[in-house]
Amino acid sequence: MTALAAARDHSVESIEGREKIIETRGVSMRYRTYKSRRSSFRESVFRTLLGRDQRVDVWALREVDLMVRRGDSLGVVGRNGAGKSTLCLLLAGLMEPTSGVLDVRGHVSALLTLGAGFQRDLTGRDNILLNGVFLGHQLADIQGKLEDIVEFAELEDHIDYPVRTYSTGMRARLAFSIAASIEPQILILDELLGVGDHAFKKKSTRRMHELVDQSQALIVVSHNLGTIRDLCNRTLWLHKGRVVASGPTEEVVARYESGELPKEAQAG
Repeated sequence: MTALAAARDHSVESIEGREKIIETRGVSMRYRTYKSRRSSFRESVFRTLLGRDQRVDVWALREVDLMVRRGDSLGVVGRNGAGKSTLCLLLAGLMEPTSGVLDVRGHVSALLTLGAGFQRDLTGRDNILLNGVFLGHQLADIQGKLEDIVEFAELEDHIDYPVRTYSTGMRARLAFSIAASIEPQILILDELLGVGDHAFKKKSTRRMHELVDQSQALIVVSHNLGTIRDLCNRTLWLHKGRVVASGPTEEVVARYESGELPKEAQAG
């Protein structure tokens, strides 16, 4: 039985007895922006010099506390703009929080935006090597996995053509296949299940479940509550950057589906 499967089993040791993998205490994240839209660098300089613009603070997360222990699979739910993706970026080490304590114990593999790092004029093969290194692989390791990635993506006849010649579906298959070659300790998934056509969706979903079983801890961000229920034993509900509820998945998802926010969350 895998760690994540054990965590969903009633016979698992008490929550207090399992090792902390991720802990945040009072984590907040602030973005600084401007009230007016700036269409060019020249306009930005002009407005700044003349003092005709006002800088504003936008808080994506406010005072977020969470704990993920070995074997946990944590779902994160909330409306658009709730701070879910910002939380993923912080946990993946791609940003530093404005305030608070963030403690992540283990190597994080984050599947966030498929294909975001593709170089359109490079071949699919070159993009596998480039993106593999970006995801934290050693070059020699990704070279050893290259043919398996090509086969999984079903792109044997196109892998040596520039990515700009690929259809949207082909790019999605290639991106997922690169990302799914990881061997995670802590796995973060942000709305990635079910890419490509129907047959590839089934294959990618199976691979995702394999990744879940291999990991020590899992974070899943999804608007698909069926996915959250299927994969996660605990769930965090964010609203406007603040934690509304945290606890067993069925309890939190039921509250989220009801759409009823506590008064303090409504005020925020």
